[in-house]
Amino acid sequence: MLPKLVLTDVDGVLTDGGMYYDQKDNEWKKFNTADSFGVMLCSTMGIEVVFITGEDTKIVERRANKLKIKHLIQGSRNKLSDAEKLCKKLKLKLTELAYIGDDYIDLNLLQKVGFSGTPANAPSYIKDKVDFVTKKSGGEGAFREFIEEIFRREGILDSTIQKILAEKYSVK
Repeated sequence: MLPKLVLTDVDGVLTDGGMYYDQKDNEWKKFNTADSFGVMLCSTMGIEVVFITGEDTKIVERRANKLKIKHLIQGSRNKLSDAEKLCKKLKLKLTELAYIGDDYIDLNLLQKVGFSGTPANAPSYIKDKVDFVTKKSGGEGAFREFIEEIFRREGILDSTIQKILAEKYSVK
């Protein structure tokens, strides 16, 4: 069953988990553009993507805005509780969601959603508890791989890609 909502952690999934600082108090994060296609796949099928992160930065807000992410949860100290609040607001059940996370703060939520995943470089205690482990590490397109796996399992990956190519890039 396709999820009605896909949640993703940011640091360690959409990024490599690194936090880069310069001498002028600037912070940097590197996002992989391959993950944008995962968001596009979801959007094509009417599935919203939610960023949920323990961090609270303008960088993540800017990335969410660029990808037209409607629901951004920053500064989360309890991702399960925050996801439950969002589900209540949207009238969804946790089992109707998919989530990809990579660390201890993600574990409770990973165990409650309908489909869970983690990047290849996550700790083994996370890998042992999820439905799918990507081949890619966080920040290397792991989110896209997670979404492609969901669509592959539903038998709609190729048709959804063809729909995107025809609509957005005039490729038939």
